[in-house]
Amino acid sequence: MHDKERTANLLGATALAVADLALAGATKAAGTSASGAAALVALAASPGLSVTELGRRVGLSQSAAARMVDSLESDGLAERRQGPGRWVSVVPTAAGMRTSQSLLAARGSPLTGMLDALDEAERDTLAELLGKLLARAYAEVGDAELMCRLCDRAGCVRDGAVCPVGQAERDGLGGGDGGDGTGDRGPGGGPGDRGRSGARPVRSSPGREDRRPGGGRRAPGA
Repeated sequence: MHDKERTANLLGATALAVADLALAGATKAAGTSASGAAALVALAASPGLSVTELGRRVGLSQSAAARMVDSLESDGLAERRQGPGRWVSVVPTAAGMRTSQSLLAARGSPLTGMLDALDEAERDTLAELLGKLLARAYAEVGDAELMCRLCDRAGCVRDGAVCPVGQAERDGLGGGDGGDGTGDRGPGGGPGDRGRSGARPVRSSPGREDRRPGGGRRAPGA
């Protein structure tokens, strides 16, 4: 008889070890906190987010997000830009874009190394199982952007693969607005621009919302 509790314990230990390895590489490469690294990844995928929306995507309050953006600005990695009216957006600098790329590479290196313990067939099986677990996790979390805040979005959908978190969102499995399953890919095909807080949602087409001046909602990877 399978010991489900033991498997759950092994999953928890693995998840913690993997998170430690990934975050250590990412934060060292970025020279920032974990939330700062995640913010650079989010801004590289969706430049021009408001401070509030950026904070939501990395799990910070508005005040904490404002302090994080202050830090990124002082490091020359991001800058605030004044928009129409009181709208203020945050965009990555050229250095911030380069740092985003380098931190994703540093995040991925130890994870790739762990997979060397498996043969090709085992890696294929693991990828399928991880997709199922991510979909289940989305049903609990209900926020694709938050779950994928340090995701290599281009790598997730390489060779036509489907982002399991984005698919779960489109299927309406969690608290996200799953829609009717339509919508284009976000940057890199992963969770895309959900829009920015502070603007009234405008329905633009089935499964999409426009929450920012001149911009549309991109559904997570198709």
